[in-house]
Amino acid sequence: MALLVALQGLGLRRLVLCPGSRSAALAVAAGLLERHGLLLTTAVDERSAAFLALGLGRADGVPAAVVTTSGSAVANLLPAVVEADHGAVPLLLLSADRPARLKGCGANQTVNQEAFLAPCCRWFGAGDPRGLAAMQPAALADLAQRAWAAALGAPAGPVHLNLPFEEPLHASAAEITAVADACAAPAARSVITPAPLLMPQACATEVGLDPDRPGVVVVGPWRAPAAALAPFAEALRRWQERSGWPVLADGLSGLRGWPGLQLVHGYDLLLADGHCFPAAPQLLRLGSMPASRRLQQWIAASGGPQLLISEGDPRNLDATGSASQQLACGLAAWLAALPSAPRAGSPTAANEAWLAGWLQADQRLQQLLDQQVLGGEPPAGCSEPALARALSRCLPAAEPLMLASSSPVRDWESFAAADAPHRPVFGFRGASGIDGTLSMAAGLAMSHGRATLLCGDLALLHDANGWLWRDQLAASGARLTVVLVDNAGGGIFEQLPIRTGPPLDFERLFAMPQRLDHSALAAGYGVAARTIEALHQLPEALAWADQQPMALLHVRTDRRSDAALRHQLRRAMPPHNGLHPPGFDGGNTLS
Repeated sequence: MALLVALQGLGLRRLVLCPGSRSAALAVAAGLLERHGLLLTTAVDERSAAFLALGLGRADGVPAAVVTTSGSAVANLLPAVVEADHGAVPLLLLSADRPARLKGCGANQTVNQEAFLAPCCRWFGAGDPRGLAAMQPAALADLAQRAWAAALGAPAGPVHLNLPFEEPLHASAAEITAVADACAAPAARSVITPAPLLMPQACATEVGLDPDRPGVVVVGPWRAPAAALAPFAEALRRWQERSGWPVLADGLSGLRGWPGLQLVHGYDLLLADGHCFPAAPQLLRLGSMPASRRLQQWIAASGGPQLLISEGDPRNLDATGSASQQLACGLAAWLAALPSAPRAGSPTAANEAWLAGWLQADQRLQQLLDQQVLGGEPPAGCSEPALARALSRCLPAAEPLMLASSSPVRDWESFAAADAPHRPVFGFRGASGIDGTLSMAAGLAMSHGRATLLCGDLALLHDANGWLWRDQLAASGARLTVVLVDNAGGGIFEQLPIRTGPPLDFERLFAMPQRLDHSALAAGYGVAARTIEALHQLPEALAWADQQPMALLHVRTDRRSDAALRHQLRRAMPPHNGLHPPGFDGGNTLS
């Protein structure tokens, strides 16, 4: 009880409880703390529970806790822990265990669970090997404080506390009543805020980024706390107003549709092979690498200075190996540390012309996409690029959206409309797996009160137990709409040059289609479903889904024809009309 009280005093708001006997004391404590504000969610599947907590932590930047029993239950946490590590998402894992006297002697359900998660955790802490009951309240409070601080460190991430419990494991009714009567509300929260990784003066840089010469800003997926996005966007707006540099913002950056920013949305298509878009004389790179391989190649081919700034993540984020310097102090601190001259003034005429060229190319691209992606849609059927473009406009402004890995996140990056309203957009591009997709989306919905998930059929099947969150979403008043892109297999592989004829069976080796009725499967979990036969049905279907705690909108597509459409669109991109920065000699362009 004392450990959870200490964690709640530090700021713990949500706990996801999995069943078990060895973890009974933690379950009882969590149940008693519900009356003191702890938001308790229960789960039968540890893997799904960890991904739900991952979604909760990504939404608000506050670690959620997952409680499991001992043994293989702990191993089921690993996929979510891997994603939390790569994606810098705070997460607390509390695993019950046998005391040391039962370890290594063949006792039931004793495994080396201390090592299961260690490679991906910011910190590992353990209770007294004799059992948690042997620890004094001060020691438990210290354990809680160290875990909380590590989860919110720089970078944020997962923390594992392994907690031995000695028998007897189950308190009597009288003992539980006594604890409940004695339990006062936890002390006022004093949430630990980690110290900045670098002091502002450490942001001073000798990298020659000159705001009076043309350059480009590239923004990757947002991985810092949600509350830090607005100050970050304001700092970026000030830099763009000063420099006039175009901003290429990843679909997961959280910046698309942000007021006051002039963004280039279609860079992945503008940089398609054969269109010879110019490399940048200098680059300001913000955060982790965007998903677009073409953009990555373009960054690597840009030979000028490149400054990479992260929001408190000191890990190497330079996948192209082309950054001149990496700083972890954050954009706002870097901008504040600059001398007055680079911060004051207005864009040069050359920079304004450079920005105008990028924006005009993007505008022509957006018009072409409306004509070729939406204009060519038949009365029946739907392509995946068209679904992404239509959904970006149909979803209400500020509706939180999660994009599953593989095709959905890539289609959103390339085909979402530039005139779509701003909204929180989430994806889990850290490890880019399809594990736990539905459960992560449920966590986002619980935190925000509502959310929409755009997901492929294999990713949804991979987390079918995520449908079990329906009742708890309903109880909390939250809502999750799942827009399923059902292309009968792994559509992403159709976009790669691996489809061959005999003797290899592409369908069996890569696509792996499953004979499954997703609507019937969802119905088995009590989730209502509708089938969308054509794009014009999308707005009405979204309005219907908005009345359900959890709903499935089933869209069937053809992955082979959609792969051909994507290739066709890249070949049809409008020319850039000789766009080059004034005074640039053209010797550093892609061909």
